[in-house]
Amino acid sequence: MNVVFGFLIFTAFAVTAWHQLGWQPGTADAIAPMQALTSGLIDSAKSAVELVLGLIGVMSFFLGLMKVVERGGLLVMLARLIRPLMLRLFPEVPPDHPAMGAMIMNFSANALGLGNAATPFGIKAMQALDQLNPHPGVASNSMALFLAINTSSLTLLPTGVVALRASMGSADPAAIIPTTLFATLCSTTVAILAARWYQRFSPVRPLPPELQPEREAAAADEAQTSDSSSYSAWASWLFLFGIFSLIPVTIVYGRAMSPWVVPVLTVLFLGFGVMRRVPIYEAFIEGAKEGFALAVKIIPYLVAILTAVGMFRVSGAMDWLVGLLGPVTAWFGLPAEALPMALLRPLSGSGAYGVMAGIMQDPATGPDSYVGLLVSTLQGSTETTFYVLAVYFGAVQVKRVRHAVAAALTADIAGIAAAVFICSWLFT
Repeated sequence: MNVVFGFLIFTAFAVTAWHQLGWQPGTADAIAPMQALTSGLIDSAKSAVELVLGLIGVMSFFLGLMKVVERGGLLVMLARLIRPLMLRLFPEVPPDHPAMGAMIMNFSANALGLGNAATPFGIKAMQALDQLNPHPGVASNSMALFLAINTSSLTLLPTGVVALRASMGSADPAAIIPTTLFATLCSTTVAILAARWYQRFSPVRPLPPELQPEREAAAADEAQTSDSSSYSAWASWLFLFGIFSLIPVTIVYGRAMSPWVVPVLTVLFLGFGVMRRVPIYEAFIEGAKEGFALAVKIIPYLVAILTAVGMFRVSGAMDWLVGLLGPVTAWFGLPAEALPMALLRPLSGSGAYGVMAGIMQDPATGPDSYVGLLVSTLQGSTETTFYVLAVYFGAVQVKRVRHAVAAALTADIAGIAAAVFICSWLFT
């Protein structure tokens, strides 16, 4: 992250300084490039804090639900059911460790397009993984792989994008569900392979003792009390078959299902807690308190990365990069109009969303043109990589991320390439 943070800021300053040297005020209201950079820096820092403030409620709510199902034992049940797959992906994690269930909840939320729910579950999983990490402050192989899978954003139902397309008058708002599914399957596969490959070239170098963060003992204590029993192999494979059978159901009924997902999950989780005789109110409050504390803890990390991204955009470096790459990417099915979306998606979720909305609102393109369908697929099939890095690693105070950035960016590139391929094949 040191390299990424420094590159964004130093590049932004260099580009702005170049513009400033050749700047001539045209009117009394003209803003000097360096002044615009200063304003962008301050605005980005403010927006980072505002983002966290908006996230506090969401994190408190979903971590409250998480505590209810955790107390009821659902996370352990899920870990046992999906053991064959998770053991192959995360051999360093004990089969019935709380991290397994939390990761499954996170993957499930991402698959349903519930980004707000996936973040609290992901932070919970990262905290549990950190208890297994022998080198505090340094990302373990399991943590890097988990983050890479998250940034690849395996999505069955891109609910937000489908809803936006419908609001803009698309004739077929759900047309991007199969293209999004294809792109995310490709990016997730590449994320797993890349994380496994890059870890060979990224040895663990422990931090000095004075830089190592303090640990919380709660997850470790919880791990010691987990049940080591397991379900039969046929039950596990039947459960996995049920999960994968949701893919065609999602493609056919995705638009109708999307408004039901969050309310139904809330009722099911609380209902499960009642059945397991969990004091659901007390458990919910306990989890919500954890969510509040976590949201406050990640503020410095988000301020750092979002300020750097904001400076990079305001400086004009992004526009320069688009102008340089646009003629080349057009040959491969990625028009210059969609290139800003592909470049912004790993850096800024709000910026990418704005580009997508602007393209679909433009009468010259619209939501059902090739460009409109492509940017919709990109939005639904990729994740804001550096936001995820800042939030997840910030929650456990990881300072040395090792190969996590390289694996995540490799997955992003694969997702963009897969989206271009499938959209070119289906819509041109």
